[in-house]
Amino acid sequence: MKNLSLIGSYFIVTPLLIFACIFYLSILDFQKNKQSLRSNDLKAVLAPSKVAYAALPSTQNLLKDQIKSEDARIEIVSNFLQKHNPELLPFVQNVIDSADKYNLDFRLVPAIGMQESNLCKKAPKDSYNCWGYEIYGNKTKKFKSFPSAIEAVSQTLSEDYIKIGLVTPEQIMKKYTPGSNGSWAKGVSHFMNQLAIY
Repeated sequence: MKNLSLIGSYFIVTPLLIFACIFYLSILDFQKNKQSLRSNDLKAVLAPSKVAYAALPSTQNLLKDQIKSEDARIEIVSNFLQKHNPELLPFVQNVIDSADKYNLDFRLVPAIGMQESNLCKKAPKDSYNCWGYEIYGNKTKKFKSFPSAIEAVSQTLSEDYIKIGLVTPEQIMKKYTPGSNGSWAKGVSHFMNQLAIY
């Protein structure tokens, strides 16, 4: 009976002892590795760097936590022009840049162009004037290019309209097309709504 109890305790104590030894050795190994890592980190900090910094990712590749609204504006204006007059697609950036430069709603210039000439489809020939800008009777203002026209119209809207408080299409209409019965402002508002960012 005594021999059976010794054999039973051997089979119980021995696995427990082996498990405890393995556990203790793994803790010692972990601490040794941790100290080794700290020592290597300290050496790395104190040692001259041999890192090829050109291999590091540039800031251009880092993810941004915000989407710039300029990106959305370019896409919105591009889609609008693609739908109504794809020939004007090369000038999307001019529209956005002029809006930023003159503190305009980016939708205003394309909306007026759409209202005035169906985005240049009904503009005076070779005038690059899609905005009805300084067109009175037989007098037609001509520009040398679409970018110069976009710049001039944006600057005029900013300096002669927005800065004196004419901001909405209804307010702008009173000076831009004073003879309009309200349809001009409704049209511009309609096209601005098509260009809205949701």
